[in-house]
Amino acid sequence: MRMLRKTSDSVSLAYEIQGSGPLTVFLHGIGGNRTNWYNQLEHFSDHFCAVTWDARGYGASADSPQPLKFSDYADDLRRLLDHLRAERAHIVGLSMGGMIAQDFYSRMPERVATLALVDTSAGFGAASEEERRDFLARRLDPLEKGLTPSDIAPGVVQVLASQYATPAAREQLIASLSALRVEPYKQALHAIVTTDFRTLVPTIAVPTLVLVGEDDIVTPPPASEFLARNIPGAVLAKIPQAGHLTNIEKPQEFNAALRQFLTPHAQRASHVQA
Repeated sequence: MRMLRKTSDSVSLAYEIQGSGPLTVFLHGIGGNRTNWYNQLEHFSDHFCAVTWDARGYGASADSPQPLKFSDYADDLRRLLDHLRAERAHIVGLSMGGMIAQDFYSRMPERVATLALVDTSAGFGAASEEERRDFLARRLDPLEKGLTPSDIAPGVVQVLASQYATPAAREQLIASLSALRVEPYKQALHAIVTTDFRTLVPTIAVPTLVLVGEDDIVTPPPASEFLARNIPGAVLAKIPQAGHLTNIEKPQEFNAALRQFLTPHAQRASHVQA
């Protein structure tokens, strides 16, 4: 069964943990939280120690005490691994979580057993200034006008989810978006547009899975193809009839692809007991 725990340092991080074995950490996207990965915790806890966190400013984790830098997330991930007494973990990151995974690898490659980069990209370095402004405006303007995350959630889900998403999947996405705290979310948006991992990806030297929904219009397949083409030895998997949240829209296909990737590399990660 899942167990909710928290780290006890200055910026407390909430996480849920299930199973015992090689540590596998799941990182949510900018509109998510730890609940987005519940299906994966249940599925992978048979042979892995599966952990899903709330990034700082999300869910049951503390807010950032100072203006957020994107590198704060990588520092938090290091603190979580230290808290779990794990030298090395399999890191699975979706969207912003995939960018956190890349940033973490750039800073602490010795702590990474494998990478699974899901519906993500190499950051915003290739985006023009106009594209960055548009990205922020489309997400910030409704909040600046006084709308709440609950108000905007249904419309955002129309973009995130494919036409094939089930009502249950859409409801799960609406719930996590509605739970956003406005100020931390704004800080995360401003931080994410500073990312650029294009020079990093050719240096990644751990087994890497790049996974994307074929109908993802937020980080479309060409962004994943760039990652797979430039990360030495990376495996690319595409999931049909899935949008930006492949693990929620197509959990069976997602879990099968991730398990096939992780199984031969399982013992590269530290063993942790829930």
